[in-house]
Amino acid sequence: MKKKITSIRIIPILFLGLIYSCSPTVNVTTDYDHAANFTEYKTFAVYDLKAQEGQVNQLNVDRVTKAIRSEMIAKGFTESSTPDLKVNAVSILKNKQSVTANSDFYGYGGMYRPYGYWGGGAMMGGGTTTFNTYDYVDGSLVIDIVSTKTQKLVWQGIGNAQIDNKPDNPEEFIASSVKKILAGFPPGLAKK
Repeated sequence: MKKKITSIRIIPILFLGLIYSCSPTVNVTTDYDHAANFTEYKTFAVYDLKAQEGQVNQLNVDRVTKAIRSEMIAKGFTESSTPDLKVNAVSILKNKQSVTANSDFYGYGGMYRPYGYWGGGAMMGGGTTTFNTYDYVDGSLVIDIVSTKTQKLVWQGIGNAQIDNKPDNPEEFIASSVKKILAGFPPGLAKK
């Protein structure tokens, strides 16, 4: 009886793992001005992302704006019309194609089979090569944080993902991606 209960509990955990493993993996890189004093920044404003939207629809522009605001407020910053920091995000979407080749060698004898002789010749079989193409979107979200005092970039985070298809829940995917990108802001913040 205990085995049945245990296996029933494992199934939902495995199912959740499959759901989350299907989401695109966001790889993040960050860079910042090492001379900047990030403790002096208390307020922020989000740029007008609509001017930068390009291939991104208005719904996703609004989702990115909402996620940035949410993360900055969660980090203790206050939104202001006269901010210390201006935050902007730019998305870059590129259609790409990956090509792979798979070669299969077959036959009797010759150098490709350990059970035959090493002579090859008339007994040598042939081979085939199969080419597979895979279409995907290479998506990047670049978040720039600029000091309003100096008008210089003080921090930048880039999230990049290979997107096979549209996420089931775009709002959740965008919010988690922005959270992951901004995890390193401000630099030196103790991990909780």
